[in-house]
Amino acid sequence: MVRPAREETGRQGLETARLTFYNRATEAGDPRVTSFIYRRPFTVPWGDCDPAGIVFNPKFFTYFDTNTWQLFEAATGVKVHDINERFGIIGIALVDAGANFMKPVKYGDEIEIVSRVAEFRRSSFVVEHKILLGGDLRNEGTETRVWAVKHPDDPEKIKTAAIPEEVIKAFK
Repeated sequence: MVRPAREETGRQGLETARLTFYNRATEAGDPRVTSFIYRRPFTVPWGDCDPAGIVFNPKFFTYFDTNTWQLFEAATGVKVHDINERFGIIGIALVDAGANFMKPVKYGDEIEIVSRVAEFRRSSFVVEHKILLGGDLRNEGTETRVWAVKHPDDPEKIKTAAIPEEVIKAFK
């Protein structure tokens, strides 16, 4: 397993460690690491803000969710509303999410939401998100999602399935 460098401390050190891990894993041909990045410009609407005009933190999870689906559409070429049918799934279910709110984002800010699949596993994957304002990192988040299908014995239940190789290859 490739380990990130730990030379620096703090936020900058963490970012350096992530980039070092990504670069080493990519150079090593690690099939779990992807290179496809999806970027979306977005102007913050008033309805996403509190009375002080600062984005209400839960809204960032909506931004992340939207970007994940659009990331899949951009990488695979399959429209969001066709993904489930095309791949025989009931969805890419969210099982874990987290965020680090470092600097405020406000009404009218023209931000960029940058997302990529950081790692594919057998039936799950991790998506990393960054919120940038003028190139400055404001917030970041992660989602872990699973490739969800109907349970063969009970259609009221779901289970995970292996992510198809064609999907993983679309992110290379």
